[in-house]
Amino acid sequence: MRIIDVQDIGSIIESIRPKTNDDVKQKVLSIISNVRKRKDKALKEYETKFSGVKIHSLKVTKQEIKSAYSKVGKDQIEGIKLAKMRLEKSENAVRKKLQNMTIVIDGVVMKKTFLPIDTVGCYIPGGKARYPSSVVMSVVPAKVAGVKKIIAVSPPNEKGKIDPLTLVAADICGVDEFYKTGGAQAITALAYGTESIPQVDKIVGPGGVFVTLAKSLLSEVVSIDMIAGPTELAIVADATADAELVSLDLISQAEHSPDSMCCLITNSLKLKNLVLQSLQQKIKTIKRASIVEESLRKNGFIAICSTEQQMVDFANKLAPEHLEIITKTPQKLAKKIKSAGLTLIGKNTPSSASDYLLGSNHILPTNRFGRTRGSLGVLDYLKMNTQIESSKLALGKISKYMKALTDAEGLPNHYEAVRGRLS
Repeated sequence: MRIIDVQDIGSIIESIRPKTNDDVKQKVLSIISNVRKRKDKALKEYETKFSGVKIHSLKVTKQEIKSAYSKVGKDQIEGIKLAKMRLEKSENAVRKKLQNMTIVIDGVVMKKTFLPIDTVGCYIPGGKARYPSSVVMSVVPAKVAGVKKIIAVSPPNEKGKIDPLTLVAADICGVDEFYKTGGAQAITALAYGTESIPQVDKIVGPGGVFVTLAKSLLSEVVSIDMIAGPTELAIVADATADAELVSLDLISQAEHSPDSMCCLITNSLKLKNLVLQSLQQKIKTIKRASIVEESLRKNGFIAICSTEQQMVDFANKLAPEHLEIITKTPQKLAKKIKSAGLTLIGKNTPSSASDYLLGSNHILPTNRFGRTRGSLGVLDYLKMNTQIESSKLALGKISKYMKALTDAEGLPNHYEAVRGRLS
């Protein structure tokens, strides 16, 4: 991991931000164009190219879902059900707060209601990996919101199949249709629709560089949840932190992929040295060591700060997806954090647990978008609908000021539309 002496926070943050690769962008644009024109045929060709198998039917059948149950363990099924139950509880608590309302202002009646989106597409990472937990995180809030139709897509494995536990999770959580396609091609299919895959109103879910870029490029034709790219973890820790726990947490997120960004923000040189020693020892024996090592070497760093306030300032500027606080007074420090996608307080709140069973959502903003939004949730699947009704008397009360403002903006016909109702 790189060691950074924090002085000019702005320039440091800019230097470590992920950059868009123009070559990757052109490839994604080519995929978008091809799928838009050739639909299912292009999807099947891409799955053969990327997965190495020939896909005859993109849609997962009811029989495939039924047989998936026999291929997974009881504890795995119970784990999915527990994750679903805990996330439902937290999302329902939010949903109940979103009450319809009527506002009356001088004869103007305004009604605000929260309506579920009709159709949502959930991207589930897959292929060589398996992420049934991402099914829970994307589908449960949609069900709580009342989304009418939930479509899931995921890249098939080398056998042309979707991971059994992913299918079981989809069945338990209430996915309506599941399709075997991934990458930028799957995002395009959801955005425009194909012969098999219906067009959706919104696309949600995390993914790699190709998926994230496709979502961004297609956001002009379909709504998206956020930029949720490769995992990010920052740990703010002082001299009281256990270096072994810090290193375990860095490893736990680095194992996602070589593109993961994991860092330690500290004001303790002693902790820095102990964490580096621990990582060097653990890397020799852990599973997925090559991925962890590449991730930490390529994207990992330790930021050395002079004060606790500088640690806070650095963390807020970095705005990481996950931010752990392992300090002497973590609750006090957490009150100063405004920009993280998810803040995890204290030594017994590892980000890995939040990825599964703490009741929070692990689909979170990356690439500094934590400055403006938090985790995926029921709000992402609702539209606030506004209806307004005015009376002639109410228009009369605003007439004088309408004329003043419309004259100021050079839009006189706006005023005439009001005046015509008053004569």
